[in-house]
Amino acid sequence: MIAGPDRTPLPREFFDRPVLEVAPDLLGRVLVRASPDGPIALRLTEVEAYEGEADPGSHAYRGRTARNDVMFGPPGHAYVYFTYGMWHCLNVVCGPEGTASGVLLRAGEVVEGAELARKRRLSARNDKELAKGPARLATALDVDRALNGADFCAGPEAPLSLLTGTPTHPDQVKNGPRTGVGGEGSGHPWRFWAANDPTVSPYRAHTPRRRRT
Repeated sequence: MIAGPDRTPLPREFFDRPVLEVAPDLLGRVLVRASPDGPIALRLTEVEAYEGEADPGSHAYRGRTARNDVMFGPPGHAYVYFTYGMWHCLNVVCGPEGTASGVLLRAGEVVEGAELARKRRLSARNDKELAKGPARLATALDVDRALNGADFCAGPEAPLSLLTGTPTHPDQVKNGPRTGVGGEGSGHPWRFWAANDPTVSPYRAHTPRRRRT
């Protein structure tokens, strides 16, 4: 268990800032998934920033839809989407209401409840792989679309919360292009990770899908 001030919940004001401020500041924070089976907590080690309608890589680039509606809501809420017909990914909405910016939670180290995460991630070869990548993180925490819109600031009984943790020192924060993002947004260096951390996922450039002939 993480003790003392590390368990302090992050206030909504933390998320009510520009996405490029929030994203690197999330490294080292503790994400907690509460469930009837018990809590799982992980230390965030990798994130990506998406700047809404100003960002060609964002789901909100072309405006508000039923899918991305929660991104336009108040900061500090979860945006969960389903991708490739197989995986869920977990984001936290940030910035003023109406801006639609958010941070994809890409990877972390499970620091509590590893036994529960292992049951959901049977293919993980070791505990460093339990949440090494956004789909793996969501699977390990049992996150799906039912948690879309969940409030990270709703208190200890909420299904998702973000705690102060131990912020990664700025000297140890690295950044580069986002994984798998193509087009005009491919060059934005908005992926942030903790240097030399074994739970960080490998970078993969965007590969255009081939049309079936």
